[in-house]
Amino acid sequence: MSTSDGASMRSLSEISEEETVRLSINLVAASRRNLGFLKLVTESQWLHEKPTILESIRRYDELWMPLISDLSNGSTPPMIHPPLDIEWVWYCHTINPVSYRQYCESRFSKLIGKAAIFNEENEEYALNRCKEIWSHRYPTEPFENESDESNLQNTVSTFHEDLLKEVSKQRHLYTKFSEPYYSEIVYLIAARQRYKGFLYMMHRFADSCSMLVPTSDILLMLITHQSYPTAYTLDTKGLEEEMRKVVGALEVVKEEDIEDTKKLWERLFDQPYEKAGGLTIGKAVDVKPPIYWEVTDTDVNAKYSSMLPRFLLEVCLTVKLKKTVSCDASKEFLRLQMVRCHRELKTDKPLSKFTSQRWQKTLHIYCEFGTKGIVLEVRQRGGGCIKGSSLRESVTFLWNDLLRAPSLNLVKEIDQKVRVATSITPPVQASYLLKCVPDRVSDDSGAMISDVILRMNQYHPQEGRWLSRTVLDHAGRECFVIRFRVGGGFWRRGAETPSAVKWEDRIIEIREGHWSYVAGSIGRAPEKMVGIAKPKDPPEGWHSLWSLSTGHELLARWESSTSGSGLSFSLINQQSSDSAVKLLEGRQMQYEVKKSGLGEETEHVSNEKLKQVEDKEEDGFITVVRFSEDNPVGKATALVNWKFLVVEFLPEEDAVFILLLCMSIIRSISEMKKEDVGSLLVRRRIKEAKLGDRDWGSVILQASSYSPSICSPYLQPWYWNAKAVMGSQGVDNIPRLPAPAFTYAQGEGGDKLYKHGIIN
Repeated sequence: MSTSDGASMRSLSEISEEETVRLSINLVAASRRNLGFLKLVTESQWLHEKPTILESIRRYDELWMPLISDLSNGSTPPMIHPPLDIEWVWYCHTINPVSYRQYCESRFSKLIGKAAIFNEENEEYALNRCKEIWSHRYPTEPFENESDESNLQNTVSTFHEDLLKEVSKQRHLYTKFSEPYYSEIVYLIAARQRYKGFLYMMHRFADSCSMLVPTSDILLMLITHQSYPTAYTLDTKGLEEEMRKVVGALEVVKEEDIEDTKKLWERLFDQPYEKAGGLTIGKAVDVKPPIYWEVTDTDVNAKYSSMLPRFLLEVCLTVKLKKTVSCDASKEFLRLQMVRCHRELKTDKPLSKFTSQRWQKTLHIYCEFGTKGIVLEVRQRGGGCIKGSSLRESVTFLWNDLLRAPSLNLVKEIDQKVRVATSITPPVQASYLLKCVPDRVSDDSGAMISDVILRMNQYHPQEGRWLSRTVLDHAGRECFVIRFRVGGGFWRRGAETPSAVKWEDRIIEIREGHWSYVAGSIGRAPEKMVGIAKPKDPPEGWHSLWSLSTGHELLARWESSTSGSGLSFSLINQQSSDSAVKLLEGRQMQYEVKKSGLGEETEHVSNEKLKQVEDKEEDGFITVVRFSEDNPVGKATALVNWKFLVVEFLPEEDAVFILLLCMSIIRSISEMKKEDVGSLLVRRRIKEAKLGDRDWGSVILQASSYSPSICSPYLQPWYWNAKAVMGSQGVDNIPRLPAPAFTYAQGEGGDKLYKHGIIN
């Protein structure tokens, strides 16, 4: 493409409204309201049944549009709000501007607009006002949609058929914008700026290509703009033909159109077109994030002061060489590292992999906000037999700087050779990650069994024996202490021997907070009790029964049959019937791991053998699914791995409930199988097996960024390969006791006590 038209490169932030369009509507507020509306539509299953849609179209065409037309005075729409079903049809109609304009002008001789109502209180007022006007004008027509098969007309007009197709195909529109960062104000402000840049590009270069393909953030602004017809028509006056070249949300996208759009954008702004949270719409459906996150405004764990939320952001790194530089491809390379946390992520890419013609996406990752940022270095390899490399120059991109940057994107230059663009999405709350690590034996009071505690208590004996697990969050902070009783008796540095307690006395307790250390690793458990699980006599046919302080009862059994053996659970809520909880074996629903890599390796393996491999991969996993009126098909809220004592759960799921489930399950399985399946007998805090173990959730790579050099289990979701990630935490690699490397003090009791205490 030539630049004979005299176009010069511009910065997005430099573009004024005089050069592009003056937006007559607050697109940031409108888009945020739009996202909430689309989410509600997606969750309202009744809206998508054919009888409902047809009745909604009838109500829209015969009742609503004549009503709103009569109330419209000039260019100002009336401040009234239609019922949900009509609003949905109206919305689908307006985002096809040509069809909507033709309909309005042919029927009402004017374009009918929509009131800009973004405040919930104003929306409620507008809805109530609409009800009053509706009941006065249509006394025999219900305000809400009460359709059924019997009252549908046998004949449907061509217009109704066309609109039915339009409404039906837009049903899943929200899935394009379901990531939680879309509703963040800072993201929407950046998206609006890029949308204005898109309109500016269209005005300058629309003749240079047949179609323009928007990125997802620009698309959100576009369809929101279109959903307010009078504002959209006014703002894009003179661009009608150009706007018809923009690919719609659900249209088939050609690869050449995507490439042409990218080239135009790079030509005008010298920035990559795609960014974090803004892929071209033809690819957005193909790239599924390796993490599961959703919009949430409820965090039931805020009541636990010891827990801090986990925030994730998406990062895209794009690289381009300067035209004037010819580099020694055999020696110079680009290295990327995190500012903080992750030691496993260290990518090296030769500069010969990049060109001076186009921006090339180099890395697409998801990071915890605590990683601080990324560091990029241009390095030169040593010559001859010299190993290693020398640093030429480096730049750092900090998340806080990127959050303040226009369009959440920064471009920097390294060593006068490489231009690097880094973009992020705003950090949003993601699932909690907790793991339980072994800790010392403690007494009934919560103090660790130790000479130190004994001296501090003036040598008063320590009573009782409890095995302990310390719960660490995603950043390695202590947030809970879990203890389970296994023995009674006293210890006074004498010959006293603790005795095992009965099964019904082996309670599990969870205390909120961290150990109060008094000398090195010796300390006392926090005092605040937040959860208890008590074993009870199980009914016939079950092996164990636990009564949880959350109001649930957990039943477990080990079933054997000709097809094999497995765990079976039943969870009953004794306090409420509003929602039911089921425990499903394995990684289910959003936690399911596709077996895409098994094909070639298992080509000649029998189906029975393959099933054994898959069953082994699911071993230790339990998916927690909640059913309610809002989620009749069930929603997975947590994933538990009882073998490694690791849990992941949504903010709406209670941490103590999940931890009690995890510990009750492992205690039950240990008792049923008569072996220490979860290494509960380990009674020492274990150091990291290797550097980087604590970074198990801090950086996750998008599949498109994988390469042999960086495809580490630590850079994938932990449950994709739990043994490789969590097994290295120490628990799975410890030899079964007794082991010479692990000797315990007399006061902690011999192995016989704990084996008898856990396993009858």
